Amino acid sequence: MAVEAQTINPSVRTERQGNIGIIVLTRPTQINAINDDIRFGVPQALRDFDTDPDVQAIIIRGEGERGFCAGADIKEQRPPESAVELRQRMGRNRWIESLDTIETTVIAAIHGYCMGGGMELALACDIRFASPDVVMSLPETALGLIPGGGGTQRLPRLIGEAKALDLVLTGDRLKADEALSIGLVTRVASAPESLLEEATALAERIAKRPPLATRYAKRAIKAAADMDLHKGFDLELDLFAFLKQSDDAKEAAVAFKEKRTPNFSGR
Repeated sequence: MAVEAQTINPSVRTERQGNIGIIVLTRPTQINAINDDIRFGVPQALRDFDTDPDVQAIIIRGEGERGFCAGADIKEQRPPESAVELRQRMGRNRWIESLDTIETTVIAAIHGYCMGGGMELALACDIRFASPDVVMSLPETALGLIPGGGGTQRLPRLIGEAKALDLVLTGDRLKADEALSIGLVTRVASAPESLLEEATALAERIAKRPPLATRYAKRAIKAAADMDLHKGFDLELDLFAFLKQSDDAKEAAVAFKEKRTPNFSGR
């Protein structure tokens, strides 16, 4: 299948492979360390794909053999800032939080080093698909800091408070099997060289399902973390009732009876 590529800026490229959108971090010599181009380019690429009706799943990956993303680029130069100025600047561009507004399924295809802000980017994705060679860590406390891109909030929601405290306070590095065992990643590729192929196959499986159903399922599950259980039940029923009357649900039922592949319209 032909791949359509577009350069967002020197550090971010997008690719289209059928109905799959791929966002590529393109700083391989710096292990895709996060700079302002990435902070502004990734949210732009996400918005472009999320509003494209032909894109049904998104993959984020890092270019080069060394890793997905090594975290913030410590060589990036800025003028001296007070604590207030730093807080204001970071508050203006909470770029990883842009993932929280994306309705399309987002898969992180993670290989090699996935550290600090890179791990926080992966945590914000819906599904984390790891290569067997992955090394994941939040090392900020060794630098006298704490994770500042959502790590202290997303990690305990994902793996539990006790294990999150262990990882953040020690900065320990996790390999693929350990990350899988605690639920930090959901899948591990059969080999490093097959990560993108397997992640793309997963994205294609999701993309073949009715678009409204996958988006509403994601909305309900994401809302669960911030909702009372019974309010969550109400939201689930509201979305279920809406979907029950959708064209895609009706098409799925007819296609099942006729023993054919359904043709979904996203309505």
